[in-house]
Amino acid sequence: MSDINDVVKSHDEYDDYIIYLKRRIRQLELQVRTLEADKERLERELSRLRMEMSRLRQPPAFAGTLLEILDDDRAIVQNYNGPRFVVRIAPWIEKEKLKPGSRVALDQRTMAVVEILPSPKDPSVLGFEVIDRPNVTYDDIGGLKKQLQELREAVELPLKHPELFEKVGIEPPKGVLLYGPPGCGKTLMAKALAREVNATFIRVVGSELVRKYIGEGARLVHELFELAKEKAPTIIFIDEIDAIGAKRLEETTGGEREVNRTLMQLLAELDGFDPRGNVKVIAATNRPDILDPALLRPGRFDRLIEVPLPDFAGRLEILKVHTRKMNLRNVDLRVIAEMTEGASGADLKAIATEAGMFAIRDRREYVTQEDFLKAVEKVFGSEQRLAQQIAMHEVMYG
Repeated sequence: MSDINDVVKSHDEYDDYIIYLKRRIRQLELQVRTLEADKERLERELSRLRMEMSRLRQPPAFAGTLLEILDDDRAIVQNYNGPRFVVRIAPWIEKEKLKPGSRVALDQRTMAVVEILPSPKDPSVLGFEVIDRPNVTYDDIGGLKKQLQELREAVELPLKHPELFEKVGIEPPKGVLLYGPPGCGKTLMAKALAREVNATFIRVVGSELVRKYIGEGARLVHELFELAKEKAPTIIFIDEIDAIGAKRLEETTGGEREVNRTLMQLLAELDGFDPRGNVKVIAATNRPDILDPALLRPGRFDRLIEVPLPDFAGRLEILKVHTRKMNLRNVDLRVIAEMTEGASGADLKAIATEAGMFAIRDRREYVTQEDFLKAVEKVFGSEQRLAQQIAMHEVMYG
């Protein structure tokens, strides 16, 4: 009997050992799969590092300019200002991206085109105010219905409905010049227009295009238009264009000659793009009387739009725009509009802001008529200042 028990016991131990071995085999198989995965990962990493090392060991390439594309995957290139070469184009280069004037990398030994380089951009150009889609809408503009309609006809229609101009058989204006006193909504209209047509908005002040060294300003203008073409559809807004667009005189200094070169590059850029294309130019100035006639001739800034100081109806509309989010109590905006004759849109915005500040100063959550009366007095000081503004406007713009 004891022998039978021993046999059963040894049989149970054998089964347990078999189970243990199976479990151990599964563990080892899992470890093998893990090690194989680690091996594959390390091999990929080793391959990447070898490729990186290979790139680092390659001799530096020459930077050149593509002049002309020939047949049989050949091209004429120039290495800076050196000699011209007829070279091969590497098979991995996308031929449709190669254009005359493109910057390319040339193999040091064979001079073959091995890479397409990005076009250089001056840091000043990249520093311009570039807004993919401004947050200003037509509802934010008051008292400028006529001016806004003319601007939309010149810029928005060619971008949205170019077929209308083709059917009529005319070319749309290439550029629009907005002129008038400061603070009357010229920049605001341009931003709202860019939002409506879903265009990139590039704003540059004329003085930013003036440079110390010969040719720098002209190059900056060229790169500005290149940036606009890359981000098309684009609206270029040149504020204070009189900084570079003043009348050219016979007797000039070295600095004035450089400004004239910048102006001539701007004229060339305006002549060089399609009026039905996706790049539109809007300029603004407070001094249209000093602009060079070459800027205002047909084919450049074709449409001139005056943006004057708002009249009573315009002032009332502007006040409604700037107070629509304010908590007003017993405020008659018509009275404020009558009191602020000669005020610009910026002045009226300042009045609304100051009225709100007076309410906050008194720890109130609403704005009263008294707050607006105090704001008018603070912003303008006295009626004499208003009279001076009106007189200055009449002298400058007639």
